[in-house]
Amino acid sequence: MPTIRDIQRRIASVESTRQITNTMQMVAAAKLRRAQERIFAARPYSDALDRVLKSLAMRAKRDVHPLLAERKSVGKVGLVVVTADRGLCAGFNGNILRRASLYLGEHRDEEVVLFSVGRKARDFFRHRNVHVGDEQVNFFDRLEYRHSHEIVEKVIEWFISGKVDRVDLIYNEFKSVVRQDVVVRQLLPILPSEPGPDESRTDYLYEPSEAGVFDRLLPRHLTIQVWRMLLESSAAEQGARMTAMESATDNADEMIETLTLSYNKARQGAITTELLDIAGGAEALQSAAG
Repeated sequence: MPTIRDIQRRIASVESTRQITNTMQMVAAAKLRRAQERIFAARPYSDALDRVLKSLAMRAKRDVHPLLAERKSVGKVGLVVVTADRGLCAGFNGNILRRASLYLGEHRDEEVVLFSVGRKARDFFRHRNVHVGDEQVNFFDRLEYRHSHEIVEKVIEWFISGKVDRVDLIYNEFKSVVRQDVVVRQLLPILPSEPGPDESRTDYLYEPSEAGVFDRLLPRHLTIQVWRMLLESSAAEQGARMTAMESATDNADEMIETLTLSYNKARQGAITTELLDIAGGAEALQSAAG
């Protein structure tokens, strides 16, 4: 049975842990507010650009630009896996890594070239002796637009050089503080949209040229989509961490309450024992004196 001192030490330890989790919860809440502002600002532009580019791709010939060209056979696939750089965010990283492992199993007949974004993805595959073709880590605390540009430059190089025939993304999409959805999305080649019932397939006139317009728009479109993906992942990470730390703080409060009750019981028992010893000693003295 633990002594009073043991219980005191455990209470002090849990209180120290509670201070840490409560601080991490507040920090995550502040970062989440900033991340939400950025993602809510990026989504309208990203959605509009995606609709425009897919509409253009629907009207254009698939060989007008290398980033639109669909390969007849897909033997090599590039997979961009986006996790966090740090843990303590509940199932945020685990959900992504399980889906990535499932993806590798589904594409075991194809050669998959991995691009790990976030330290957790890199470490996960490295510990399982899975080759990672490229990586970008330790940047989510200072996330900038250039990080998206660097990722897109690499995957475009892979695709155009023929190192891969398709590029897919796996990331967490932010839905709410308590909900993040794992998304698997094709990045390259850019898929055309399906024409609506009232939408014509009539092509546009391009100035200066169709190829020139696609040369400017397609890399920018990809960079914007990856930028949105990074913002979604960042907001989802902070939401998951805030929820996890809130739960940990609540659990610490419950544990402190339970330990305090045990401490009070142990202390009352010790006091009762001391009183009994004193009473017994006094009675023994009275008997000896009589």
